[in-house]
Amino acid sequence: MNEQSRAGRSLPVVLALGTTQTVAWASSYYLPAILAVPIARDLGLAPTFIFGALSGALVISGLLGPRIGHAIDTFGGRGLLAVSNVVLAAGLLLLSFATGSIVLIAAWIILGIGMGMGLYESAFATLTRIYGSAARRPITGITLIAGFASTVGWPLTVWLDAQFGWRSACQVWALIHLLLALPLNLSLPRAVPLSPEAPKIQAAAPAPRSETFAMVALAYVFAATGFVSSGLSALLPTMLVQFGATPAAALFAGTIVGPAQVAARLIEAGWLARYHPLMSARLATLMNPLGVIVLVAGGPLLAPVFAGFYGAGNGILTIARGTLPLALFGPQGFGRRVGVLSLPARATGALAPLAVGLMVEHIGTGALWISALASVSAFVMLLFLPSTRAR
Repeated sequence: MNEQSRAGRSLPVVLALGTTQTVAWASSYYLPAILAVPIARDLGLAPTFIFGALSGALVISGLLGPRIGHAIDTFGGRGLLAVSNVVLAAGLLLLSFATGSIVLIAAWIILGIGMGMGLYESAFATLTRIYGSAARRPITGITLIAGFASTVGWPLTVWLDAQFGWRSACQVWALIHLLLALPLNLSLPRAVPLSPEAPKIQAAAPAPRSETFAMVALAYVFAATGFVSSGLSALLPTMLVQFGATPAAALFAGTIVGPAQVAARLIEAGWLARYHPLMSARLATLMNPLGVIVLVAGGPLLAPVFAGFYGAGNGILTIARGTLPLALFGPQGFGRRVGVLSLPARATGALAPLAVGLMVEHIGTGALWISALASVSAFVMLLFLPSTRAR
């Protein structure tokens, strides 16, 4: 069965992997948004300490990216994703027993390892090993489902914390990993075996100059957009209040981001799927600057419109982390390549909440213009990338 035929029958795989990605994101990246305050209060720490632990976990996951990607290139991602569920469950269980900073840091180190093994980059590489060059539509499919990670995860975590406490909330998420996500990841098809010569040929051949430039350019795009995404996601309501929106209006604008992400991904899966992923990515990088212009021109009443623009761009750029490397370089060595590309993005994503927070404190709404400039710089860099595979 060729790649296109396998991709045409991908719905069960997309549903399974989309569900496991929802669990992975909700129980790791999105967890501190709800549990940082109760954990900090219980352990006698500042909430910023918890967010700092998350930043450290993101750096760890980024450093692991190239090795994890190479392992998926070689063996496929089915087993590795299953192991990630066990690692994330172990980290959550350890976190639930934390009584001080040492155990808490150890728990987030384990969670960082699990995040490196089990979040989007690993899922994208797994789909590419299964479907090859036809993986674009399955990649879009799992981001459509996992786009609801915060929508599903935050209310569940809030309810568990309110009813049973944050320790039980962590333990329930660990059980969800073991009882739901682990079997679903084990149900994924095995990757098509690689020919024994392929890895040797790839290792022996130096990267052509055009490919090196494309990698550097794409790494910058992901780093810049990752900075904007992480920074605005963490501080969006605060920034909108500084701009003049009421707290209620700022909170409402924040709720627009998730639906806007999903709507944009539906457009990517439909109308934009007929075009090269570069077109989608270029349009996506312009969404945040357009939103800032609308907000400045129309005032705080248009905060929901700004949030919609930002969410739409962010939704498509998440997909681009998988579809752009696939379109520009092909499926061979995809996992390791995506792991390398994720390194600067994870670093800027980890630093962004602190950096944007300091900018908001010292220059106020000027931080919005800096985020817009970062997005524009990513757009300009994308203009230098060709719509053919780098050679």
